[in-house]
Amino acid sequence: MNREIEFGKTLEAVKHKARAQQNFITKKEVEEAFLALSLSDEQMEMVYDYLRQNKIGVDEPADVDSFLLEEERNYLDSYLEALAAIPAVTQGEKEAIILSAMAGDADAAKRLIELMLPEVPQIAKLYTGQGVSLEDLIGEGNVALSLGVTMLGAMEHANEAQGMLAGMMMDAMEESIAAREADEKSDQKIADKVNKVADAANALQEELRRKVTVEELMEESGLSRKAIEDAVRVSGGKIESIESPAAGEED
Repeated sequence: MNREIEFGKTLEAVKHKARAQQNFITKKEVEEAFLALSLSDEQMEMVYDYLRQNKIGVDEPADVDSFLLEEERNYLDSYLEALAAIPAVTQGEKEAIILSAMAGDADAAKRLIELMLPEVPQIAKLYTGQGVSLEDLIGEGNVALSLGVTMLGAMEHANEAQGMLAGMMMDAMEESIAAREADEKSDQKIADKVNKVADAANALQEELRRKVTVEELMEESGLSRKAIEDAVRVSGGKIESIESPAAGEED
């Protein structure tokens, strides 16, 4: 396997393990994960710095609250205040609710969702600053939690339930972030194509001292008709150096 690919996969595995451990990992665990790559001390420090920047505590808990923006803190305070009305239960009562939910009791499943709701924002705080708002992260976590309680029947032991539900919430938030990143890359790719067409059209307009036709731009720049017409369409016709089709020539 390519060394860079292996490094990237190992780093993602370390991050995932830390998330499952309440956003905490030890240096020993990190060193063991990267052992096969034989990283230098300097490279390992870069890994530790990367983890800390991603709100992961290395040998000590990370202060994730310090990364929140003021508006996120305000939203979180309001959200937690609303959850404060949920009646508390003892650990034994919670285990009984989990067992009933695993057995298919709908009322127990609803009660378990209520009891798990305060954990959603705690997990969501770990993923802030990555392009998805805290409110949206909590929303993704709530949906995953509601779905997860319907799958508890597949669990063998009650003490595995909370870990499974937390894992599903984390996965949902990570998928939301990944989807946002993919959208941004797609948007940037489209913007780059539009800019390429606009730059070529502007340069030819300056040379000819008039607006240019699609055919002229195709011949001069080597761009395809589809690339040019797509750029004009996506820009909303804002590439003013390209002459608009004559009436009756449009589709």
